[in-house]
Amino acid sequence: MTRLLASQKFRRLAFQSGFIVCVGLVVLSAILVGHRNIAAQGIATGFSFLERTTGWPVNFAVIPVTAGSTYAWVLWAGLLNTMLVGFLTLLLATLLGLVLALFRVSSNTLMKLVGTTYVEVFRNVPVILQVFFWYALLTHLPSPREAIRLGVVVLSNRGLMFPSATLSGADLLILLAAVLMTGFALWIPARRTGAMLRWSLAGVLLATFFAALLLSFREIGEPLWSVPELKGLRFVGGITLKPEFAALLIGLVLFGAAYICEIIRGGLLSVDRGKLEAGTALGLTGFQVNRLIRIPLAIRAMLPSLTNQYVWLMKATTVGIAIGYPDYFAIVSTSINQTGQTLELLALLMAGFILINYSISFAMNRINDHIKIKGRS
Repeated sequence: MTRLLASQKFRRLAFQSGFIVCVGLVVLSAILVGHRNIAAQGIATGFSFLERTTGWPVNFAVIPVTAGSTYAWVLWAGLLNTMLVGFLTLLLATLLGLVLALFRVSSNTLMKLVGTTYVEVFRNVPVILQVFFWYALLTHLPSPREAIRLGVVVLSNRGLMFPSATLSGADLLILLAAVLMTGFALWIPARRTGAMLRWSLAGVLLATFFAALLLSFREIGEPLWSVPELKGLRFVGGITLKPEFAALLIGLVLFGAAYICEIIRGGLLSVDRGKLEAGTALGLTGFQVNRLIRIPLAIRAMLPSLTNQYVWLMKATTVGIAIGYPDYFAIVSTSINQTGQTLELLALLMAGFILINYSISFAMNRINDHIKIKGRS
């Protein structure tokens, strides 16, 4: 026994096991005390309320939601709303941040000034203040009858309206197949450059074939595009982005792009200048040096920080509750007020964000593992 206690490995294992047992006992006691207090106050527990109808509508949802929808369906709609604005934010903020980072590392004084000014302005203003600013601006646009028209795009206090394709479910499946097949046909030359012309032509022919097949499912005279048109006091047709959604998206994109710009800039500056000079010596243009050398090498350095920023931006979508955007957090808050099922709904809220953010982290970590430089054997 003395010999066993003298073992450092045994002592370490004993301390760790004891700590885990203590934490488990604290959690278990908290659950038991909480359950006893809830039962003493006569508060109903469980998730049966998810099958009840809400009785209140949602002003914006990716899927159809009515006052007769169940709590489970409305919560699912809120989660989809969060995912929609979150993933659009990640995509647009990354593209804008990349452009700004290239501005900041450019030798052009004007471009560098523009990039630096943008970062210093948008990074130092709180995100909720930026969202409030864009919401106030969008809600003070002219009424529908006096809306601002920019070609086929319409701006009014009812939202931003854009033309949309009138596609059915079959049309979408055919279009998706056309995009995937064409992309595959154009991807092969990247690995076998000798077949570039042949596969490029095959991709064009394939896209033409699927476009013709797409049109064959449509009735004669049915328009391909739905354009916003004023009828009475509102616009019909096209896609309408509500002021709440548009303000939240714009605010998050502009704020997130400032941080992503600095992450990408750090990655770009980490690339060895000798590789960039070698590319220039081979006759590559500045655009080609960035696209073929600098950006691919910089991705390895910036992926860990970029992952943290993506997770933070996804969590920042909760500021939409301040302007009435019905995201997952807002739907859960309203459901708590209506049902009183606080613990269950908070558990669903945490589970939803854990699922989304863990998926982002998992995907980014897999990409990082795939592209990182392998160690020597």
